[in-house]
Amino acid sequence: MSCYLTSTTAKYHQQIRRKRIFFVLLIVLTFLLGIYAISKGAYQLSLVHVIDGIIGTSQGNPHLVVWNIRMPRIAAAIMAGWGLALSGLLMQSLLRNPLASSTTLGISQGAAFGAAVSIILFNSGNVYSTTIFAAFGAMGTAWVILLLAKLKKLSSEAIILAGVALSSLFHSGTILIQYFATETQIASALFWTFGDVARSNWKEIGMMSVFIIATSIWVSLHFWNLNALLAGEETAKGLGVSVESLRLQGMIIAALLAAIITAFHGVIAFLGLLAPHIAKRIVGADHRFLIPFTCAVGSILLLLADTAGRVAIGSGNLPVGVLTSFMGAPLFLYLLIHGRKQC
Repeated sequence: MSCYLTSTTAKYHQQIRRKRIFFVLLIVLTFLLGIYAISKGAYQLSLVHVIDGIIGTSQGNPHLVVWNIRMPRIAAAIMAGWGLALSGLLMQSLLRNPLASSTTLGISQGAAFGAAVSIILFNSGNVYSTTIFAAFGAMGTAWVILLLAKLKKLSSEAIILAGVALSSLFHSGTILIQYFATETQIASALFWTFGDVARSNWKEIGMMSVFIIATSIWVSLHFWNLNALLAGEETAKGLGVSVESLRLQGMIIAALLAAIITAFHGVIAFLGLLAPHIAKRIVGADHRFLIPFTCAVGSILLLLADTAGRVAIGSGNLPVGVLTSFMGAPLFLYLLIHGRKQC
């Protein structure tokens, strides 16, 4: 018996070690992909120029291209991918629905509607007011979802359908507002209907990063409660988890996180759906490992999509949300067809 326990313990520690090594490899992959993204574009940079530009030994064009153009874009892609993936994982875990994400629940569309209201109806181009309105739009959508789930006892599938309906409602509302807008306002509001990480500056990235890191800490501190929730609400309550409080706090945080990222970068569709499922395939459902792996996968996916879009057409004007939609939409259809048991 003791030999069996020793063997089982050894296998467990070996699996833990493999997961940690794989996570380190993901970090290294993100770094290498970032170096590649710095070197590619309309202005090609060699590896020597990239190093010179990063460490600041060259104050010419390489330094300007690296720090003023490409590094902010890369940092924005990494942080936004991290945040959207974390938001999607939190929604899937709290609602116990593999189809849940800020896009499928209409939260990103609600944020985009709020941003359009700020830009067009209140004629505000200020990033702070736009962020506040986007947050209200996202929070309102999340509140409706939670209200329907609690009062009407909707099934997981019905919650997704409610999210699709809300997405359509906010999309139509955004179009209606644009109908009464000027050309300049339409051009500004149109940005929020698709994702783009090219317009970020270091100040916006810093603001976004603070909230993403704070959310990551909160989620990590609640990993045991999220694991307990995997076994069902009644089991979680029996283990001492305040399910209603956890769900309310988590959904508010997840919605606010998606709102802030959407306010800065527009609707980046399906990334919050895609990254948690890829991470779950790698490390399983244990949130101790699922949380960091999901964040890493989200960063890699968005950085890869942005780099591919920029390199493919040269000018870098292809919205990253288009590529994430191409990646995420087939997965959404697969999960919808095969159901929760296959996830």
